Amino acid sequence: MGHRHSRVAGSSSTSSSRKTTYRGTQSTPHKGNTYVQTGNVDVWSPPPYTPQASAPAAHTPGSTASFTSSTGDSPYAFLREFDTLFVVDDSSSMLGARWKEAEEALAAIAPICTRYDQDGIDIYFLNHRREATATSTGAYHNITTAADVQEIFNSVQPRGPTPYGKRLLQILTPYLRRVEKMAAATDEDGNLRDPARFVKPLNIIAITDGVFTDDAESVIVEVAKRLDACRAVPWQVGVQFFQIGDDEGARRYLEDLDDELGQMAQEDNLRDIVDTVPWKGSRGQTLSAEGILKCTMGAVHKKYDKRKAF
Repeated sequence: MGHRHSRVAGSSSTSSSRKTTYRGTQSTPHKGNTYVQTGNVDVWSPPPYTPQASAPAAHTPGSTASFTSSTGDSPYAFLREFDTLFVVDDSSSMLGARWKEAEEALAAIAPICTRYDQDGIDIYFLNHRREATATSTGAYHNITTAADVQEIFNSVQPRGPTPYGKRLLQILTPYLRRVEKMAAATDEDGNLRDPARFVKPLNIIAITDGVFTDDAESVIVEVAKRLDACRAVPWQVGVQFFQIGDDEGARRYLEDLDDELGQMAQEDNLRDIVDTVPWKGSRGQTLSAEGILKCTMGAVHKKYDKRKAF
């Protein structure tokens, strides 16, 4: 465990500004945290969609555009507003075919996210840490290629419990502090007085096969409360639970989690930041382009939360 890789970017805590040299390509943060890519980037192409996705135009992360700001481009274009990270279940129940299925699911979804998040995606595991230090999150940052995803998966041996609550808390606690500082620097009209305080919204895609071994629900509720307290934009944080495998009990567990959190959101007037979707349908079919769209955007764009994946 804890293997180092020469081909993937170094591990560090999530921050609003990163400078990473990656396989001959440099991402340099400019004013307002706008990243400019130089050199050739070997990114995956997203699967075809109708209409076919066009190349993304220049974008400034500081924008808090509305859901319809990207009309005429691609249904995935709203992902430009986000940093996307994956939290992968590497518990003992993932050994064997499910581990390969998790890799295939990530390979299908990540290309879309990479296309619109030009500094790449971040990959976290529940138990495995890339670097065991007190300040490190143990994540793999700035991942852009299929080869790197395969290399990472080949280095991780599934084992241990399924502590999604603990892992989400580790990831989101420092992030929420930054969001709260951004809120403190925002006036009553919603104008950010200090652009350096801007925090890009976060799209978390959690790939799992089953029931969690800790209380993720309470963590998610607390995150929603803190986001509401600082009047963050509705899409500031989204958590998409993505089920692989065909365990019926796990499917019901994730659906119940989604339903219970949705009901609590209505009763307690909290934002709903969670969605769930399976990787395979009842007949064994994998996600269509529409289903992948729901997976990548269901938790942050409620238009897609209401759609079926198959």
